[in-house]
Amino acid sequence: MSRVCEYSGKRPQIGKRVIRRGKAKREGGIGQNVTGISTRRWKPNLQKIRVIDENGTVKTIRVCARYIKAGKFVKATKGLKRKSA
Repeated sequence: MSRVCEYSGKRPQIGKRVIRRGKAKREGGIGQNVTGISTRRWKPNLQKIRVIDENGTVKTIRVCARYIKAGKFVKATKGLKRKSA
């Protein structure tokens, strides 16, 4: 299962972490030196929620927390069951 939001398409982003050593020149030092660069990932905050679809069926989807907080879905209550196909 991939880490992708099913509605917004949010996925992990890749960036770099830079480690520096020394004091900056503007603070009175002789300058900074980069001692290491490593790649890292920022993962989206995905949650599994049960949603009522436009057909009235109940589906479990993975959605980012921003979409849940914005109230873009109609959540299914625990009493509702899935309709058999």
